Amino acid sequence: MNTTTDHPDTGHSDTEQDFQDTPGRGAPRRLRRPVSDRMVAGVAAGIADYLDVDPTIVRIVLAALTLAGGAGIAVYIAGWLLIPEEGSGQSIADDFIGGRAR
Repeated sequence: MNTTTDHPDTGHSDTEQDFQDTPGRGAPRRLRRPVSDRMVAGVAAGIADYLDVDPTIVRIVLAALTLAGGAGIAVYIAGWLLIPEEGSGQSIADDFIGGRAR
């Protein structure tokens, strides 16, 4: 059963307030490799920030994929090449392709 409670100070119900406070509304989230909170290239931290999970979880998944056949290494390298660094408009792959096209 979904109940709503009106708040006299805001005029909003709980359901309306929860919807308005939901992260991700308004400006779209972007996948970026952060400059801080990185261990190697920031791929795991960037994915974790985008998915709103703890970076340790992403690091464990990547390590498990690596141990289970090496896919974690391929995913990490692809992320490093394709995910732009925070503050940069282009990824490493975009810079490489753009530089070669000129």
